[in-house]
Amino acid sequence: MAACLIPVINSYYCAPDTLNIDIVRKVMRATDGIFVVKDVNGKTIFKVKDSFFTLHDRRVLLDSAGNPLVILYKQIRSMHDRWNVFRGTSTEPEDLIFTVKRSSSIQWNYKLHVFLASNTAQDRCDFKMQKKDSVSSFLFGKDTFMLTMYPNIDYAFIVTVIVILDEISDGDLSKVIGNLTENLVTGIPTPTSN
Repeated sequence: MAACLIPVINSYYCAPDTLNIDIVRKVMRATDGIFVVKDVNGKTIFKVKDSFFTLHDRRVLLDSAGNPLVILYKQIRSMHDRWNVFRGTSTEPEDLIFTVKRSSSIQWNYKLHVFLASNTAQDRCDFKMQKKDSVSSFLFGKDTFMLTMYPNIDYAFIVTVIVILDEISDGDLSKVIGNLTENLVTGIPTPTSN
């Protein structure tokens, strides 16, 4: 039985085999951006850059050639730290791909709900991410993390959610990166109640 293809940003980023990636948080943000994502051979897959001089927090996910794939846009005055992700550099409603927010405005653990753009009611999330204490961390160093992506999962989507998680956790990704729940990394939609 073939695994189900789960594209969110683009099916191009759904590798047919398991994929290991390194996510490196950069100290010098001006040239390489906030994060650089590399494959096991050290080849850059993505970069994440700040959009400076804006009223909203914005991040841009770039492909290896420097082309913008998505823009991550934080809503001002959001009780749940809501982030909207749009195709390219647009923030037009028709280019919305998905929304990520904390499941509650008051949380001790990190628990995110992801709503695809087609889920306009947002009464049930399409994916969720939460801390899972039984999973060990993949922390290599203070600012480098390794993730293994299962086949046919949109790894651009996973990287985007991790960047949002880093923002929501005030840059302390080491608290949560090794604790991704399997349902998000494998991309299996989980029925949940909000």
